[in-house]
Amino acid sequence: MTTTTPSTVDAVTLSELIAAGRAPRLLDVRTPGEFEAAHVPGAYNVPLDLLKEHREELRNHLDEDVVLICRSGARATQAEQALATVGLPNLKVLDGGMLAWQAANAPVNQGRPRWDLERQVRLVAGSIVLASVVASVFVPGLKWVAGFIGAGLTFAAVSNTCAMGMLLSKLPYNRGASCDLDSVVGQLSDAGRRS
Repeated sequence: MTTTTPSTVDAVTLSELIAAGRAPRLLDVRTPGEFEAAHVPGAYNVPLDLLKEHREELRNHLDEDVVLICRSGARATQAEQALATVGLPNLKVLDGGMLAWQAANAPVNQGRPRWDLERQVRLVAGSIVLASVVASVFVPGLKWVAGFIGAGLTFAAVSNTCAMGMLLSKLPYNRGASCDLDSVVGQLSDAGRRS
């Protein structure tokens, strides 16, 4: 499988485009919970799993320039690859994601603070490793649980995917407000009519 580096736009340039009234369509592919905590004004929340599953339907509502946003750029790059397979030509990834956007002091719609998915993965993985190492004093075989988690984290880094992150994104804490295809398409259609 060959992958290409996606086109990117930096936070300062995107902020200038928005301020000048030439904003591209902004799709934030983080979980609804992450989106509710903080997002770029004017962005639409289309979680990565929903985007991948319904990219054909979304294609019909994305006929202009699109900038994909996530926490750091990794999930947005996956979204770009998924949308590119259905023929969307004008895709860019926000270079550095929300971390770069906030570092540039660009405007942010703030909601209730939540932990980022990456931080949740570190908590769960670290807790499992710590518990299994401590418990292996009494049950020696439990040390392999720590090894399994280490192998999973290594695979996650090499493949740029994270099974634990995907599982955690399904928790009610991360789901936030309802985010389904019909509501996303409705928002995109309404925005298209206003432009």
